[in-house]
Amino acid sequence: MTNQSFNIRKADLSDAKGLAKVHVDSWRTTYQNIVPDDFLNGLSYNNFEQRWIRNIPNGGVYVAETESGEIVGFSSGGKERSGKYTGFVGEIYAIYILKEYQGQGIGRELVKPIAVELKEMGFNSMLVLVLRDNPSRHFYEALGAKYIEEVEVEIGGKWLPELVLGWENVEETV
Repeated sequence: MTNQSFNIRKADLSDAKGLAKVHVDSWRTTYQNIVPDDFLNGLSYNNFEQRWIRNIPNGGVYVAETESGEIVGFSSGGKERSGKYTGFVGEIYAIYILKEYQGQGIGRELVKPIAVELKEMGFNSMLVLVLRDNPSRHFYEALGAKYIEEVEVEIGGKWLPELVLGWENVEETV
C-alpha cells in the first residue's frame, strides 16, 4: 500500500486505456473465487477500452489518479437503469480501485462527484448493486446504504447473489 495524494476528476476519452486497466485488474482481484476463473481470465483490456470510449461521452465517469497521472480507480453513475426500484432514481454503476490503493479513502472520494452530479440532475436518491460475496460491499454500508433486496445475476455461466443497496438521500454520502 502506498500513501500519497490523489486527484479526483471527470474522465475524458484519453482515460479509456487507464480505465480499462483498472476495470479488468479490479475484477480479477475483487471477484477471484466468486466469479468463474474462465470468465475473469477472458476479460480483455482492449474490449473494456472500447467500452469506455463509447461510455465516457455519456458523462458520469470520474477517475482517481496519482500525482504522476496514473489512474488507480474510477466511479461511474447516472439514472437508475432498471426502473424497478420506486423511489430510487440515481445509481452508482461502478466503483473500482486497484487493490494496492484500497483503504486510503479513494472510494469515498469517488462517490462524492457521482452524488453531486445526481443531485444536480434532480435525483435525490440512488442505489448500487453489489455482489453479496464482494468484501467491498461493507464500504457502501459504511456510507449509510440500506438493504433493499437480494437478486441474482448471471456472470460467466454462474448465478450469483447480488444485493441492491440504496440511499434515500444522496446528500448522506457527501
